[in-house]
Amino acid sequence: MGKPCIICVAITGSLPTKDNNPAVPITVSEQIESTQEAFEAGATIAHCHVRDDEGKPTSDPERFGKLLEGLKQHCPGMIVQLSTGGRSGAGQARGGMLPLKPDMASLSVGSNNFPTRVYENPPDLVDWLASEMVEHGVKPEIEAFDLSHILKAHEMWQKGQIEARPYVQFVMGVKNAMPVDRMVFDYYIQTVKRLFGEEAAWCAAGIGPNQIVLNEWAISQGGHARTGLEDNVRIDRNTLAPSNAALVTRAAELCDKYERPVADWQTAREILGVPLVA
Repeated sequence: MGKPCIICVAITGSLPTKDNNPAVPITVSEQIESTQEAFEAGATIAHCHVRDDEGKPTSDPERFGKLLEGLKQHCPGMIVQLSTGGRSGAGQARGGMLPLKPDMASLSVGSNNFPTRVYENPPDLVDWLASEMVEHGVKPEIEAFDLSHILKAHEMWQKGQIEARPYVQFVMGVKNAMPVDRMVFDYYIQTVKRLFGEEAAWCAAGIGPNQIVLNEWAISQGGHARTGLEDNVRIDRNTLAPSNAALVTRAAELCDKYERPVADWQTAREILGVPLVA
């Protein structure tokens, strides 16, 4: 068997609604239940956003705290990764949950275009978010929407702004950002290995119908995989995904295809260097 594969489940995000798919979990209790099912199906990282009472994205630390508490109770050992993404707030409000000391948090280290706007990550905000993660012992996941983001993460690591070897996630398929391109994908892998070492862990996420494409590319090439209703609400063109767990199961089946065991939570923490804190 090959090396274990970590499956990350992005449970809800900022955009999908129940109109898109009734299975999208919106409330904290729905998210906890959906994540528990995904955890039991093999996911060992939960990438988390929260919504307000109207179902709109928010960076409210209190809501993140309730979600974090619930996931620790119902998914013991699972790595909880909170989002500092820009759709949920502006400026330093995006990092208001970091004092909660989650295991991980997303960190976008540069700006890029999104479908209808610019995803702004100015240098001063990036530096501040990184410093907060260092202060509170939170491991960043670098969300790379562009090659320059991988290079920036290396620069920050060299300067000590990122303490441990960065865990980079390639995000492909966002309209107006990096499309799904196999040559680019392969070059991303080469760049990560060149900058961070041959054994550096990395992940990939594909948006919409590209989710399964990136799952297969990553799993077949020794990387780790992200799935979930945040990025994709369908199993195929004609079928809505019944749950986050169903998308995790689909990724786990690819692990079987490429003879890679699905990493349990202990293994995932060992690979990423994320300690279990009581």
